[in-house]
Order: sequence, then C-alpha cells, then structure tokens
Amino acid sequence: MLDLIWLIPLVPLVGVAINGLWGRRLPLRAVGAIACLAVAVSLLLSIGAVWQLSSLPEGARFHAVSLGTWLPLENLHVAWGFAIDPLSAVMVLVVSGVGFLIHVYSIGYMAHEPDYARFFTYMNLFMAMMLTLVLGDNMLVMFVGWEGVGLCSYLLIGFFYDRPFDARTGLSCADAGRKAFVTNRIGDFAFLIGVLYLAVSYGTLNFASISEAVRHADPASHGMLVAVGILLFLGACGKSAQIPLYVWLPDAMAGPTPVSALIHAATMVTAGVYMVTRMSALYAAAPEAMAVVAAVGALTAIFAATMGITARDIKKILAYSTVSQLGYMFAACGVGAYVAGVFHLMTHAFFKALLFLGAGSVIHGMSDEQDVTKMGGLKAKMPVTFWTMMMATLAISGIPGFAGFFSKDEILAGAWSAGNVWVWGILAAAAGITAFYMFRLIALTFWGRFRGTDEQEHHLHESPTLMTVPLVILAILSVVGGWIGIPAVMTGGADVNLFHHWLAPAITLPGAAHGAAEAAGHGAEAAHSAATEWGLIGLAVAIALVGIFLAVGLYRRGQEAAGRIAASVRPLYNLLRNLYWVDEFYDLVVLRPFYRLSRFFAAFDRWVVDGLVNASGITMDITGQIVKLFQTGYVRNYALMFLFGVVVILAYLVSM
Repeated sequence: MLDLIWLIPLVPLVGVAINGLWGRRLPLRAVGAIACLAVAVSLLLSIGAVWQLSSLPEGARFHAVSLGTWLPLENLHVAWGFAIDPLSAVMVLVVSGVGFLIHVYSIGYMAHEPDYARFFTYMNLFMAMMLTLVLGDNMLVMFVGWEGVGLCSYLLIGFFYDRPFDARTGLSCADAGRKAFVTNRIGDFAFLIGVLYLAVSYGTLNFASISEAVRHADPASHGMLVAVGILLFLGACGKSAQIPLYVWLPDAMAGPTPVSALIHAATMVTAGVYMVTRMSALYAAAPEAMAVVAAVGALTAIFAATMGITARDIKKILAYSTVSQLGYMFAACGVGAYVAGVFHLMTHAFFKALLFLGAGSVIHGMSDEQDVTKMGGLKAKMPVTFWTMMMATLAISGIPGFAGFFSKDEILAGAWSAGNVWVWGILAAAAGITAFYMFRLIALTFWGRFRGTDEQEHHLHESPTLMTVPLVILAILSVVGGWIGIPAVMTGGADVNLFHHWLAPAITLPGAAHGAAEAAGHGAEAAHSAATEWGLIGLAVAIALVGIFLAVGLYRRGQEAAGRIAASVRPLYNLLRNLYWVDEFYDLVVLRPFYRLSRFFAAFDRWVVDGLVNASGITMDITGQIVKLFQTGYVRNYALMFLFGVVVILAYLVSM
C-alpha cells in the first residue's frame, strides 16, 4: 500500500475529469456520488498506507515513491516524488477524512444549485491539490499543491461569481475570490524566494536532504537560514491568514458554506502550519526566525479573537476564530512545541469543520439568513444542529474532556515551559475571549426568543440526514479526538500520549537522531512540577469559564444588556466593530497609491510611449503624402523635374 501513495492525490483528479467533462450531462446524484467516491477512495488508501506505516519500527517510519525526474538540471535534480511519514500521515487522514464528510454534507447543502457539477469539480480539485501538498517529498512538488489550493480557493470563494453584491454580507463573491488570490500571491512570492535560496545553497529541494544539510550547516550561513525561515513564514502568513496577510480569510465567507468548512478546517489554512513543522530542522537552526513565528502567532491569536466579539455574521465569527486558532498553532511551533501545534491542527479540524457545517445547517434552516442578531430560539426547531454545535463550542473553548482542551493545554504548557510567559499570557487571554464570543454565538442563535421574520419562523426546520450525519460524526471526533494526546500529569505520570509518540520522531525528518527529534518535537515541554502543570490547567480552564459565564449572562435572553455596555464604551465598540479599520488602512496606504501609480503609467503609456510611436507613424504618413505628389507615373513630369534640377545645379555653380 505504501508504494501506492501517489494514488491518494490522483483519485480525486479522476473525479475532476469525470465531473468536469461530463458532469452537466449526468444526474445530480451521480455527480455527488462520483465526487464523494473519489474522496472516499483516497481516504481508504490513506488509512491503508498509515496502517502499514505504523507496522514499521519507530525510527523507520518513512517511505518515498519517485515517479521520475521532473527537473534534471545541472546542479539540481528534482524528482516528482511523494513520501509518507508520521507527519504527512496525520495530514492525509485529517484532509481526506474531514474532506469526505464535507463532500457528503455538500450533496444536501448544494442540492438546489444549478452549477452542481462545477462545484464538485472544484471541490475534488481542491482535495487533489491539498493531498499533493502534504505528500510531496520535496519543496517543488509541495509548491504545486501550495499554488493549487490557492487557485482552488479563488474558484470556490468566487463560486457565486454571478452575484456581484450580497446585501446581507456586504461582500462581492468575485471580489472576495480575487482578494484571496492576490493576498496569497504576496506571501507566495516571499515563499518562492526562500525556496530558491535553499536550492542554490544546498543543491536540493528534498525535505530530508535539506534537513540533513541544515543540521551540518556552516555557522557562517546562519544569517541565510534566518532569512529563509522568515521568507517561508511569510508564505505561511498568506496561506494560513496571519498578520499582516489575514485580511482575505474573513471575506472568503462569500463562498458556499461547505467551502468555508473545507478551507478553514482541514485544508488550505493549515498548509502554513504543516510547512513550518515540516521545516522544523531549519527553524531549530534559526531561533530568531522561530521567535518571529511565535510573536506573529501569539499576536494574531489575540488580535483576531477580539474581532469575533462584535461580529454578527455567523460565518464571519467562525472565520475570525479560525485566524485566532491558527495563531495558536504557529505560536506552538514558534516556542518549539511542534507536536502540540499539529495536535491542535488535528483537533481544530474536527470542531471547526463541525462549527462551519453547523452554521450552514442554521443558514439552511433560516432561509439563508446569516445575522445572528436576527436568529434566536432555534434549539427547539434544530436540536441536532444545536447539540452538535454545542459540542464543538465546548471543544474550542477548552473545556476538559473535549478535544480542544487537550491540544490547547499542551500549547499553553509548551509556551510556559519554554520560558515564553508573555506568549502564554496572550494565548490564555485569547482562550477566554474565544469562549466568550463562541457562547455569544450559541446564545444569540439557539437561546432566547426568535427574532427573525414570520416567514423564516414558518419555514424553520432541521436539516436533512445527509447534512446532520456528518455533524454527528464530527461531534464525536470533537470529543474523543483529544484523548490520544493525554498529558502525563493526568495519568499519574504514565506516558500514554500516543500522539506525541507517533509524531515526535518525524519532526526533524528521517535521518535525525532520536534526541534531536525529541528536542524539536517536544522540547518546549520541559520538566516542571505536577503542581505547576495542574495550576496552569486550572487557570486556563478558569479563564475559559469566565468567558462563558460572561457571554451567557449577557446574551442568553437577547442582546439588550450587551447593547447597554456597548453604548457605554462606544469608541472601543466601534474599533472592534470596524475591525480596527485595517482594510481601510490598506486601502489608503497600499491600494490607492497603487491605483494612482497605475493610472500614471497608463497615461504615460498612452500619451508618451504611444504618442512617440504614433508621431513616427504620422511623420512617415505626411512624408509619404508629399512624396506621392511627385510620383505621378508620367514621363513628362519626371523630365520636367529632371530639367528643374539641372537648372538649380547650374545656377548654384554660376553663383560660385
């Protein structure tokens, strides 16, 4: 099965070909079945490959397959190859597993869309590109998937391209897709420069070879490694929506809700975290770059969390949550707790996919309403949606027993143990804010009285089985998914953290000593007393509970109490409601000068460049018109001009 890992990204491409070429002629059920079957086959192949990989000795869990040489350059040979190790194994299971559930959900959610086949073609293409990204054994193959998910995000976010403006969300789907595409290109430009630096410096783009070269790098190359680490991280900031390139992701909510779930939960936005973890050997050799990752991740976590406090669009609240949770993952990588970061990536995929699909169920039942202030009282009408979303909300809030508790606790413990107390403080505060705005969402959506229209209330209903079954499965995963990473302090010292044992040896890639892998994968979790760890756990849970109680107290019966508080701190409320005016700042500082410069060069091209070209043409035209007067075709005229010329010459000679 390990030799067939190249089929994992290939099978969804078969679905792309079938639905892309013949989907419009096929019944809707056939289109959905083909798309889901393609992802299901990839999932089964992934499970088989990971099962076989797990049977190998711990230090030998790596298998590569080369399909041939891609770039046979003089000093650089790049193979079209795929590889699977514990890190990519986690990713393929998360991507294909959550992706399959989202595909099944999409059959019901998109049933009434006229471009049904086009939607599933794009979704399968997205899966193929993401699976290529996580299975590529070198940076160039990964870059194909990296750019592929960028293209697919543009296609899917702008899926409703014929809807130029949506008054409910204030978004243009086409513009949102372009914004995502252009913003990602900024990060990708820096990423590509970093890749080229590595190719020139080490003559290889293979992950294992780069890691080995970095571990034995000349100290004189330290500055280059720091620069490359920052350049690669800038690319991750684009893909994973970190400061300053996060602005595209909230607007991505213009696309269909299953797209939001796929992008935000298990695929594109996690690519940056995966890349940083994959390059952990490079970052271990460049602690300055790691510090940048930790700082940006922590600041993004708190910055994005505050934006969710006043948001009203149910999908945008979850979008700011995604940006914040990604900041958590990067902060973990920045303090050296790579295992914790990937662990949170996995648990986040479960509960965030559930939250988005649950939001889609609410929107479906509310006749496309997305404003939580116009909902309320949906618990009785949509019990499955309510209880599954409640499970996900408890998980993201870090309540003990749920998946998010274990992964968040491990990140906080990693930050504290690494001596980054300020990172711990920021992340703990972000956790409290997360609990607040998530229970605000629950309260405004499901509790209290219904605030929508009579027509919406009349049509209010639970979603069909095709949509609720994935919710239930994801709800189960949002609970049990964290139990494979139980910290030793909760087991009386017994080390039963299966996730750490599985992932840590792969963090610095094959060829590294086990001790180095432990240092890079779990080094932030240095020894400290059980009392300290229990104290940190208790404090984090207490902060989350404070956020929950505040939200329930303010919003359980509506938003009147919260409205009075907002009125008393109007400047702060306006700051959060307007998202710190970051988009307006970019418009003023970046876009408007760019537009003015573009208009200047357009005018220069039109009046100067084109003017000179046109002037030369006009000159030749006038010259031709004058010469044409003398080219009559009559011999007598030519003889007369000849005689006139002779007379002029003789007159000139006589005058001398």
